[in-house]
Amino acid sequence: MHPTILKCSRALKPTSHSSILLHFCFFLYLLSASTCASTFSGNEAGDFGNRDDLFPEILRDEAVARLYELGQVSDASGYLERTFLSPASMRAIKLISRWMEDAGLRTWVDQMGNVHGRVEGANANAEALLIGSHLDTVIDAGIFDGSLGIISAISAVKVMHKKGKLEKLSRPVEVIAFSDEEGVRFQTTFLGSAAVAGTLPVKALKISDKRGATVEDVLKENSIEMTEETFSKLKYDPRSVWGYIEVHMEQGPVLEQAGYPLGVVKGIAGQTRLKVTVRGSQGHAGTVPMSLRQDPMAAAAELIVLLESLCKNPEQYLSYDGHCSDLSVKSLSTSLVCTVGEISTWPSASNVIAGQVTYTIDVRAIDDTGREAVIYELSNRMHQICDRRSVSCDIERKHDAGGVISDPHLSSQLKSAAYSALKKMEGDIQDEVPTLMSGAGHDAMAMSHLTKVGMLFVRGSISHSPQEHVLDDDVWAAGLAILTFLETL
Repeated sequence: MHPTILKCSRALKPTSHSSILLHFCFFLYLLSASTCASTFSGNEAGDFGNRDDLFPEILRDEAVARLYELGQVSDASGYLERTFLSPASMRAIKLISRWMEDAGLRTWVDQMGNVHGRVEGANANAEALLIGSHLDTVIDAGIFDGSLGIISAISAVKVMHKKGKLEKLSRPVEVIAFSDEEGVRFQTTFLGSAAVAGTLPVKALKISDKRGATVEDVLKENSIEMTEETFSKLKYDPRSVWGYIEVHMEQGPVLEQAGYPLGVVKGIAGQTRLKVTVRGSQGHAGTVPMSLRQDPMAAAAELIVLLESLCKNPEQYLSYDGHCSDLSVKSLSTSLVCTVGEISTWPSASNVIAGQVTYTIDVRAIDDTGREAVIYELSNRMHQICDRRSVSCDIERKHDAGGVISDPHLSSQLKSAAYSALKKMEGDIQDEVPTLMSGAGHDAMAMSHLTKVGMLFVRGSISHSPQEHVLDDDVWAAGLAILTFLETL
């Protein structure tokens, strides 16, 4: 890849300075695009990358520009933050809707803030293909997580529209930008996709954020009145859906190490989120003897170290009984990851022994039985530690999602589409498109309760960070793979 392009492809934080840099980088990009050719490793290639029938002006140039434009839509001035139905999310909804309309799609926004763009094709009564990803972000995010899947899908559909083939599709195709996948605002993931899949309970409308506003309140703030009847109508009829596919950056190192732009996802790890509240005896930091303290901070520290030890060496903690089998333990040894991502104390003063500590736990594993065994063992040992330290310990489950196995037929189709796209860009290809597991959760997990699912990963290891990055030509490859998939429906 041309060095100027690679440098300007780096994620920019949404400040006024970065906005100037963004436009300057895109200007340089357009000047340099004709010299850019795609290879698996980023080196020079032949003439394949410059062919007009690969639509680089839409699938690469415009798609990359849109990723940066959407990356500027933020609720924060110094970094990217866009949570469920925040002011920035509402602006993003309008922007995405405009792009969908530009691609020839009929658009609407449902009562959970999901953006839909649909074309009926040649047979409006056929089961529909759904393509989606999420428009929300974590705090201090990069610009590719979620947005890449939305924009790549829109770009592929736009090419079909330009070629006059959109109305000739054998089945309806619908692109969905889900309003919430990350779960940052309400600490519960998949609000958008779970509503469409029909797995989001009505009681989720009463979940509150840190300022005390409920999901229902936020909907009303955005002029969306939600009743039980309208809530139930969000769910799609499984009989009307043929399948769901999602394009997403890998968020891991496998494709980078393999030197391959695209990979097919064979399954997604299950996930459990816990909220732990440890309560002790608040007191003066200088007058309470160490031997008489009931310190929730010290207890929380021991609990967190326990979590780390158990998740590093599950075989040393789990027994082969009704809670865990030999196969589950072996699976955990390679797939189990546990994280404490958030911690807070009360009253949080330097000269006060804390009265309460609250923190979160994120547990992920491919094997659902093994993950449940970890939660069971962890909870028992946590209560033992709290009892020994004379503090109370409350463990609340905030989110559960079972592991998902991708549909073999959809995966095979995606693999063929990816191979065909890369062959068009590169010419001769020696290796197969890799298959890999996903440790990160995706909207495909929620959608698997509605229909069969398939996923395509795009090379990119760093994520949930401003340093998040996907090569411009890999964005192109992703769009071309979706286009190829659509053309073979």
